[in-house]
Amino acid sequence: MKERKIKMRPEEVKDFVYEASKCDFDIDIFYNHYTIDAKSILGVMGLDFNSTLTVKYAGYNHDFENCVNRLAIAC
Repeated sequence: MKERKIKMRPEEVKDFVYEASKCDFDIDIFYNHYTIDAKSILGVMGLDFNSTLTVKYAGYNHDFENCVNRLAIAC
């Protein structure tokens, strides 16, 4: 299972969800005590964009990795 910390602005949600939707594996976003399906635009839009989000997934897709790399924060 891969885990990445990201920060996202509202205008980046559409591209993130689009890339996640192309993947054939589950992708979850964790925020506080909530788990959101990363392929749900409504779910992702409901997040607090001022907070650090945790993305967990267990597969590989080149385009999705590039998207996550653009949003990743340094730990």
